[in-house]
Amino acid sequence: MDLALETPTRLRAVPSGADAKPVAPEQASDTELLVRVARRDREAFEVLYRRYVRSVFGLALQRLRDRERAEDATQETFAAVWRSAGSYRPQRGPAAPWLYAVARNAVVDRLRSRTELPVEPPDVISLETLPEREREVLELAYWSGLSQSEVASFLDIPLGTVKTRTRSALAHLADVLEGDLS
Repeated sequence: MDLALETPTRLRAVPSGADAKPVAPEQASDTELLVRVARRDREAFEVLYRRYVRSVFGLALQRLRDRERAEDATQETFAAVWRSAGSYRPQRGPAAPWLYAVARNAVVDRLRSRTELPVEPPDVISLETLPEREREVLELAYWSGLSQSEVASFLDIPLGTVKTRTRSALAHLADVLEGDLS
């Protein structure tokens, strides 16, 4: 499936003289566009889509590490934006963070619905050289797909501790793997 970088034809706006807007959508702020989308302005949706589709897809691809699932999450993000733009409140903040929160929720939904089996660690021997606490953090983050905050919550330890153990484990693995290459 290819990611549509153009708005689907059925959502394209039909120009109407009675609904003329004072500012062309291309010049409108993200906030104004989102307010217009809440009023079902398809042209505003198209402009918002073009502005954000690549960055939302990049975010989804980075987190999901699978192009097809990232495309699905991107599509769901913009469908959700169209459905729920009315819940956006400009007085609570800019449009971009709201839109990225919608994207994050779509990505998390995809992560939770993941059905494939966990990937086996590539080099079990290298991992076995790690202290148990460091190995546990890496396994949860990289093979269970948890964020560092989720790892901290799962292990009931401070986030800073998770970050320190992750850094230490990665440095240790780098040293071990460099020794294998020499």
